[in-house]
Amino acid sequence: MTTTRGRRRSVCAAIILGASALAVALTGAGAAAVPPPAPTQQALADLIASGRQVAGPSGSAGTGSACTSGSGAGSGNGSGDCYGGSGSSSGSSGGTSTDTVGVGPAQTSWLAAFAYGLSNGDVAPPGANDWNCKPTAEHPRPVVLLHGTWMNAYNGFAYMGQPIKDAGYCTFTFNYGRSNIIEGGGLGSFLPGVMGTGYIQDSSKQVAAFVDKVLAATGTGEVDIVAHSQGGALANWYTKFDGGAEKVKNLVTFGATHHGTSLVGIGALGRMVNNAGIDVLGFVEMFVGHAGIQQTIGSDFVNTLNANGDTVAGVDYTVVGTRYDEVTNPYDLTFLEAGPGATVDNITLQDGCEQDVSDHLTMMYSPRALSIVLRALDPVGSPNLACEFNPWLVGGGGSL
Repeated sequence: MTTTRGRRRSVCAAIILGASALAVALTGAGAAAVPPPAPTQQALADLIASGRQVAGPSGSAGTGSACTSGSGAGSGNGSGDCYGGSGSSSGSSGGTSTDTVGVGPAQTSWLAAFAYGLSNGDVAPPGANDWNCKPTAEHPRPVVLLHGTWMNAYNGFAYMGQPIKDAGYCTFTFNYGRSNIIEGGGLGSFLPGVMGTGYIQDSSKQVAAFVDKVLAATGTGEVDIVAHSQGGALANWYTKFDGGAEKVKNLVTFGATHHGTSLVGIGALGRMVNNAGIDVLGFVEMFVGHAGIQQTIGSDFVNTLNANGDTVAGVDYTVVGTRYDEVTNPYDLTFLEAGPGATVDNITLQDGCEQDVSDHLTMMYSPRALSIVLRALDPVGSPNLACEFNPWLVGGGGSL
């Protein structure tokens, strides 16, 4: 006969297994060079229907419609505003941002860069943060680089930073969403190199302050942004709600969670359970941090981000997805539809280059992805796209 203690252990093991799976999906570990099965849009929509109920901080149901867009005035207690959205109760704020100190080595492998960045979380990627740099007539706008969830300024751009600088651009980056366990950073906050875990709305205000600092230092009126994963959705929020529309000309995103992610079904399953009144996403949030849960399909953050259209007038968007993306899944959820006054170029990384099998993380170490950045920033000066093999999981800047 199964004892009560045995049943409790089984339940705990199942919950921890689910949380671990979500954390693995967020960091991209265990990827394989086979596109993950993509649930249909309709199937996900059925799971996460509008008017859903999510568990409140005390376990009671509450609606997800009380989100106040762009206010930045959430309590962070998961009470149905844009901050919680999952019914979580962990954390008190979205953490802070920090400037980089020193410069790390150039890397062609994502795996090597990630490992270095975990223990050297404050260094800048090569080519970034020369505060004496002045834009030229050929390249009049500085470029701001935004990392993703559980990443940092260094390992997000250890491959792309120097080549963008060498192409004649002033490049700048920083660490946003730096949260401790009390602030809702999740277990990753115990690792010195894990950033991007705080509430995305708080991180957006950190981006706004950093962009203003860059504009003041360079004497310019606009920036271009190159962003990965959460960084793309974050930049999108900044342009819509925190004054970025007048300060951003080009927004280039890779694997961005613009419309959320199913995390290969894990996020959708968790939200379905949450909608039944069981705060499973709130529990998982204690592991992965606020931002991870905010990026699941159907969250209040995602719904508010896209409530009035995908784009804002005056911004030119280049949106890149990879068929082998195991985090932003289905990968075409990253693509945007152009609204009035905006242009959108949606690109699948493998179109015209099947040998590039980059996944969610190694795409930032892909020669083709780098060439897409340079073309987006200057289509006349850098019109050609590279096409080289780039391995999944490890990444290699075009080689093993």
